[in-house]
Amino acid sequence: MKQQFAATLTGSDFPVEGTVQKINFDGYPDAFESIDNNLHLIIARDDEGNWVRLAGTEPFLGSWIDELAQQVV
Repeated sequence: MKQQFAATLTGSDFPVEGTVQKINFDGYPDAFESIDNNLHLIIARDDEGNWVRLAGTEPFLGSWIDELAQQVV
């Protein structure tokens, strides 16, 4: 998995670009979080291996979890 990378997610009006890094968050050693305030979303794999949203700001599009997970690997 990448430690830090640029990410682009599909926004409702325009693409949302940001920089993401791997973090340890609330017991999830392989979580990923935005570090530049453009994109605030923290995701990690759950016990079943599915990517889930742990935190982030609203508004938030459910499709962002899958979009960001595809850019992680």
